[in-house]
Amino acid sequence: MREVSSASRPEAAAASPPPASAWWVRLLSHVPFRALYLLAGLLGWLAFRVFPHREEVVRANLSLCFPELDEAGMREVRRRYYAGFAEVLVEVIKSATISPAEIRRRVRIVGMEQPRALLAQGQSVLLAAAHQCNWEWMLLALSLELGFPLDAAYKPLVDSWAEREMKKVRSRFGSRLVPAKELLADIIKRGKVVRAIAMVADQEPTTSEHKHWTRFLNRDTAFYMGPEEIARVTRFPVFFLGMKRTARGFYELRFTPLSSPGESLKSGELTERYVRLVEQQIRDAPPDWPWSHKRWKLRKSLYAR
Repeated sequence: MREVSSASRPEAAAASPPPASAWWVRLLSHVPFRALYLLAGLLGWLAFRVFPHREEVVRANLSLCFPELDEAGMREVRRRYYAGFAEVLVEVIKSATISPAEIRRRVRIVGMEQPRALLAQGQSVLLAAAHQCNWEWMLLALSLELGFPLDAAYKPLVDSWAEREMKKVRSRFGSRLVPAKELLADIIKRGKVVRAIAMVADQEPTTSEHKHWTRFLNRDTAFYMGPEEIARVTRFPVFFLGMKRTARGFYELRFTPLSSPGESLKSGELTERYVRLVEQQIRDAPPDWPWSHKRWKLRKSLYAR
């Protein structure tokens, strides 16, 4: 059994906290939730009624993914999408100073016993999530509750100020951020550290040579094979992290096994399992996925499998 390095434990990281967010971000984050959600309500209304954010992209994505929706149903999904997007925006601002107790109160975690047991036995695990609901609070809640080192793959932001501020927020409770392109090398380099490695893997693989093509939300869609390739190299068990909104500002995070330790899977099988869970999550709550993102820029080749 491998031992958890004390230097990489969350509590050790807490002894050397990351730099605080910018003063005005901290000031704004101290505004009470009630006032921030009033602001979110205004922003969501403006984005829907007055200055529609990427309206053509949102309309096109929803109409192709949910052709069964009539105009009234489509309008309601759009309205709730803009409202939810604004709520997540103010929640991210609140993240700069939110307390551990408040995160625990607002994000309920279900099914963490199995990955915790594996980690306690010296087995690192891979966690695959999607851009559903508030994935920033997902990371903060996991950092607090998992009880083992947590590494999170991320895509560095283009704007240097935004990159710096988001890293401060995301690492507040001890998680360690690793650029996605460096993740596999980092896993191999630090192979003796027992840890959970989290990835959000529903982006479009525009720069990746390895893609998995499948039908997703009624469309031919390419997915990253990063989680599958890492699992194949490391033999780590993989869990899906599903997230749903239970009320304004409250979420449930649920672990679902995708593969067992050392399980041998055919090429694309683990990615397909992931895709089906992501798709069901979106169908259960369409407004909570980022429809304003241009997700389907790639077109499937006739020769793609």
